[in-house]
Parts: sequence; structure tokens; C-alpha cells
Amino acid sequence: MRSTKRYGKKIDLALNVWVKLTRAYVTFHKLSEENIRSFGLTGPQFSVLESLGHLGPMTTGVLCKKQLVSGGNMTVVIDNLEKEGLVERIPSTEDRRAITIRLTPKGKRLFDEIFPQHAEYIAKLTSVLPEEEQVKLAELLKKLGTTLAARF
Repeated sequence: MRSTKRYGKKIDLALNVWVKLTRAYVTFHKLSEENIRSFGLTGPQFSVLESLGHLGPMTTGVLCKKQLVSGGNMTVVIDNLEKEGLVERIPSTEDRRAITIRLTPKGKRLFDEIFPQHAEYIAKLTSVLPEEEQVKLAELLKKLGTTLAARF
């Protein structure tokens, strides 16, 4: 029999939410990453292609903010995508420090080919919940994330 230390109803509930959210995220992320690797890409490479494919060219700084990574990490990811001919760097004519990253035609073709497949896979993963529960979960997660970001 497992002994459980109790911290009080409010804290026990918060810890229960935290554990379940973390376990669900880890499992979902692992499955998503496996699917991404099947395309011959890393998670960060796929994320860059996805951002550029949906939002268009953007500076390295904006890309870092969207991906929640440092400039050093992003440089390595972009270097590797550039070596594969999937993205290109375009120096700014107004600001020598600014570099815009955009998909090459090869990168656009790859994005157009693989993103719909990955989206279908994500839909398959979320289909373990009925549609109404998916909507509610998305609302609750957004509320949790935006409220925490505003407070802390």
C-alpha cells in the first residue's frame, strides 16, 4: 500500500493537476516527436519550418520568440536547415544586424508535403477525447497559460 502525504485539499488538488498535466504533455510530446523524426527532422527544425510555412519569412529574433529558444540554439537549427537547402538567410537592407529567414522552394515543398501528415497524426492523438472535451481542454489550457503569463 502506498502512503500519501497530504498537504491540504487545495495543495493536493494542485499537485494532482500538475502531475497529470506533466505526464500527459510528456507522452503527447514523445509521440509527436516520433512522428516528426519520421520525416527526417528534429522537433526544432520542424517547428521552424512550420512557423515559416504558416507565417511567412521572419527575422531570426522573431523566430526565436515564437520558438521560445535562444539565439544560439536557433542559429544551429537554421544552419542545419540551410545546409539541407530548406531555408535561406536574407540580410536586411535597412539594418545590418537583422536577417530574415524564409523557406526555399524545396523547403516550401517539404512543408506542404509533411505538415498535413503531421496535422492528421495530431488529430489522431487528440481523438482519444471527444470533440467537446478537446474544445474544453483547449480553452482551459489557454486560460491557464495566459493567466500564469500575466501574473508571473
